[in-house]
Amino acid sequence: MSLLPYYIKGVLEAGCDEAGRGPLAGSVFAAAVILPPQADDPQWIASVGLDLLNDSKQLTEKARYTLRPVIEQYALAWAVAEVTAEEIDRVNILNASILGMQRALSRLTPQPEHIIVDGNKWKPYVAPDRLLETPAQTVVKGDAKYMAIAAASVLAKTYRDDYMAQLHQQYPVYGWAENKGYPTKAHYAAIKEHGISPYHRKTFNLGINIDVNPDA
Repeated sequence: MSLLPYYIKGVLEAGCDEAGRGPLAGSVFAAAVILPPQADDPQWIASVGLDLLNDSKQLTEKARYTLRPVIEQYALAWAVAEVTAEEIDRVNILNASILGMQRALSRLTPQPEHIIVDGNKWKPYVAPDRLLETPAQTVVKGDAKYMAIAAASVLAKTYRDDYMAQLHQQYPVYGWAENKGYPTKAHYAAIKEHGISPYHRKTFNLGINIDVNPDA
């Protein structure tokens, strides 16, 4: 088992990650996961199938969807949250990603005593039932280092992929079932031919000129 179970052992620790920072369209999704105490037992990890865990970008689509119900079944707590394209345009993608992770955290029961976050940026998080900020640690490439962050990355990625597949049914011209909203040549070409959808991020470079005032 190459991933570490905890940053701090002996506390309720939530791992956080997001999916969808780079796309031209769609929401960003974020997840938070608290693993059970057995997560430091390699035999238990293997017995339930969590030994497959890794950074979601390093996993096949089949592996991600195999892991998702396992994570949801065996996590002590988990939650997924969405921040819309409109919100992204209003607050920018970095703030939207942090907002999504904090929304996911706020939905956890129980609330974590410590947070580990993929990346190097974070903002103070105060749990709904507390007055003080919950201690947190950012970890660059944390989804390839800690199980809870990797689990969060799998949930965020698969839920966002499902969401983009649903949007594809409404707007098939953009090819979102395949490109998931990312900036491919075909996606840019579709924008030039058909214009933008209500789900495009107007503050991103969409390859066409758009008059945007996100504060309006």
